[in-house]
Amino acid sequence: MRFDLNLQKFVDWEVKGVMQIRGKYGYRVILKYMDGTERTQQKAGFVSEKEANASRDRTLGDLYSGKYVVYENVRIKDFMEFWLEEDIKNRVGSSETYDTYRGMVYNHIIPYMGSRKISEINRGDVQKFYNKKAEYSVSVARLIKTVMNVSFRYAVDKRVIADNPTIGVNLPKKVAKKPYHTRYVDGQKTLTIEQVQILLEASRDTPIHMQVLFNVLMGLRRREINGVKYSDVDYINRTLTIQRQLGKVINTNKEDFAPKTYTKQEVRLKTQSSYRTLPIPDYVFEAILEERKVYEKNRSRRGSQFKDYGYICCSNYGRPRSKDFHWKHYKKLLQDNNLPDIRWHDLRSTFCTILLKNDFNPKAVSKLMGHAKELITMDVYGDKRGIIADCVDELQPFIDEVLPGEDDDEELKTENIDVVIQAEDYLV
Repeated sequence: MRFDLNLQKFVDWEVKGVMQIRGKYGYRVILKYMDGTERTQQKAGFVSEKEANASRDRTLGDLYSGKYVVYENVRIKDFMEFWLEEDIKNRVGSSETYDTYRGMVYNHIIPYMGSRKISEINRGDVQKFYNKKAEYSVSVARLIKTVMNVSFRYAVDKRVIADNPTIGVNLPKKVAKKPYHTRYVDGQKTLTIEQVQILLEASRDTPIHMQVLFNVLMGLRRREINGVKYSDVDYINRTLTIQRQLGKVINTNKEDFAPKTYTKQEVRLKTQSSYRTLPIPDYVFEAILEERKVYEKNRSRRGSQFKDYGYICCSNYGRPRSKDFHWKHYKKLLQDNNLPDIRWHDLRSTFCTILLKNDFNPKAVSKLMGHAKELITMDVYGDKRGIIADCVDELQPFIDEVLPGEDDDEELKTENIDVVIQAEDYLV
């Protein structure tokens, strides 16, 4: 089902008086648009004239307050499918994010309430739904709550419903809330300074050296790393602009692309805040220059076989790396050097926690990480299950080595301290 989104853009209206319609009572609402067109909606089927007048009064109140529902008899299933394609598909840059939303809609929301009219859903219905899904899976329940909040907010905005029944409805009490603004560091998920130095040195002779540097020393996400190009480097100011990632294009099939390129398409970043310009640590900058020499050498040697796409992390033939290319090399690095068996993403956590532990302003750290809001940094990377023992003094030599000089550090803090990180609508 498709909605004509222009229907909500009426500029004037008129409500006719109650009259008899097919043996019962009703009234008509005339919506008037900028181009001179009108749309008439009939409200009929009332048994008595008094009942019809009461409904008419409510309609007038909704029109005056801006809550009048333009669309009628919309089922949850139809609305959710429309919302995914018209809103989420165009707002998220990651196919994984879109697939997660889509999975919640088709696997949970539509089977549970898809046949019901969205205007009939109340807070009690939402609470029962959350309770049922919390029994199934706490993590799924949290995702469903996010999807419900965002989709119903969109429904109110498009005047599909007058009020949002998800507002104020929480998951059952047995689902513990995550603590906010608590600066703890999970020692099981991050490396110490000494371990980072070991990893950096050991990775020099592997194909993922640059990927390791971009991750643990600059906090880039896996797909962002694969999408970084030499053209993104400002060699004068020593900054790196993050403006793409490699991944799947939403709602496409493998057959739509050349062999072995399905998951290597240039796509938008995860959120608007993911678009950012970062200072390049001296250590990383020197490595980029050395990697560029290798790139130019391979381009000269391979001739027409070389794909000159400009990716920093690429094969000897210039082709971009796949999303899991780093995995076997990374695991071997950890094992060979007796390092904790942590996830690749935990290197990004290491970068974040080092900055937070060194008292970098959370808003500045959020900007460096490309988070949509400060709470994401504190919630995702703050965890009370363990505290890294290293004190700030022991962290300082590492910070001095991998980040720009002292003057640049102060400038970065000053520039970012008052930055308001925009909370994207779909992050709750």
